[in-house]
Amino acid sequence: MQRDLTRGNVFLALIQFAIPVLLGNLLQSCYTIADMAIVGNLVGSAGLAAVESASRVCYLIASIGTGFAVAGTVIAARERGAGNEKGLRERVGALALLTALAATAVTATCVLAGESIIAAIGVPVEAREGARQYLLVVGFGTICYFGFTTMCAILRGLGDATGPLAYGAVSVVLNVALDILFVGPLGMGVAGAALATVLAQAFSFATAIARVARKRVTEGNVRDNLALPRLQAAHFAEIAKIGIPAIAQTAVLNLSYLLSTGMFNAHGLAVAAASGIGLKINTIVAMPCWAIGQAVVSITAQCLGAGKEDRARKAALTALWLNLAIVGLFVFLVRLFARDIVSLFSDDPAVIAAGTRYLLVCCSVNFVFYATMFLFDSFATGTGNTLFAMGNSLLHSVALRLALSVLLDRALGWGADGLYWGEALSPIVPCLVGIGWFLSGIWRKDEKGVKG
Repeated sequence: MQRDLTRGNVFLALIQFAIPVLLGNLLQSCYTIADMAIVGNLVGSAGLAAVESASRVCYLIASIGTGFAVAGTVIAARERGAGNEKGLRERVGALALLTALAATAVTATCVLAGESIIAAIGVPVEAREGARQYLLVVGFGTICYFGFTTMCAILRGLGDATGPLAYGAVSVVLNVALDILFVGPLGMGVAGAALATVLAQAFSFATAIARVARKRVTEGNVRDNLALPRLQAAHFAEIAKIGIPAIAQTAVLNLSYLLSTGMFNAHGLAVAAASGIGLKINTIVAMPCWAIGQAVVSITAQCLGAGKEDRARKAALTALWLNLAIVGLFVFLVRLFARDIVSLFSDDPAVIAAGTRYLLVCCSVNFVFYATMFLFDSFATGTGNTLFAMGNSLLHSVALRLALSVLLDRALGWGADGLYWGEALSPIVPCLVGIGWFLSGIWRKDEKGVKG
């Protein structure tokens, strides 16, 4: 169902939009969580480290699809708010072409350079072959992931957050069932887990196409919207202006995690496996931030497209308090059950101890700063200023998190604890930068520049 986000109660609009997005994000995360839990229990710590290491590379690949998706959400929401149906169809056509070309390039890179990439991030020897197989298989499914992500983003920009949830749910069930079959009875190991993920994503893509073909999102049917009526250079330039900084932002973030993987790997197999588990749990805790952030992107873009700046500002502040309340509850639960949660993924005492320590340090008050930082970065994205969001992400993930990790781990000799604390402390300064940017009102000028 489409929603006009430019009118009505702001709080209800946020809740109604964010809940389906949150559930959808949780479902999507089940892909790799299922891989890790099943592989960890049926293959062992080497398989767990292989899936985690390869998944970090996959997150970097996903950054490209995410960048196009951000462009799709902002453009669709802005044109929806402005009532520009023809412009929306033309921009969606240009976006579809760019997405397909990017997916083809990524697949070729995985095939030609996958082994070198795995070697470069220092995957433990016991896990290296499994990580290579996982990356190769997932690489072939890039077109399905990119296509699914982009269509979901466009629908969300139009105010529809329930569609992606519907066909995502079935695909997760399929993923888990295939994981058990391929890794268990068929004995395909890590490669089987990757194949289960790809087939589940392919199913999501196919069902998304089927749903979109039946759904009217503009004056015409969606077959008209997804066609390429006119490929104008201005539309490609507009997508690039929004999408390239968004790609860079997500890519830098995931690259920093990829480099962190190398640092964790240097501390041995147990720490490598435990850090993967800890990151997955932190990812779940952060999902309310991401869901509310996506709601803020869509609401902000629609409101600014309709010339309602005050409503956009009100939505951001309402979202901030909602964000902090939900994340606070998640953090409390994780800290209360940290050891039990880690035990779901491994029965190795060393892995359990390291994973529990990761959560106690990294899943704490630092999430208050992270949630605030992400909220204002999302607001900036909704205004079309993805350049600011990219800069703040660079500050967070490179200038602070990586730098602090190196300082505390190597220079001060804190070991794995230094890596945990580097991650925990890194959002504080970017949080303050985001607050300052929002309160300055510069975004009002930014948005007018984007529209002009």
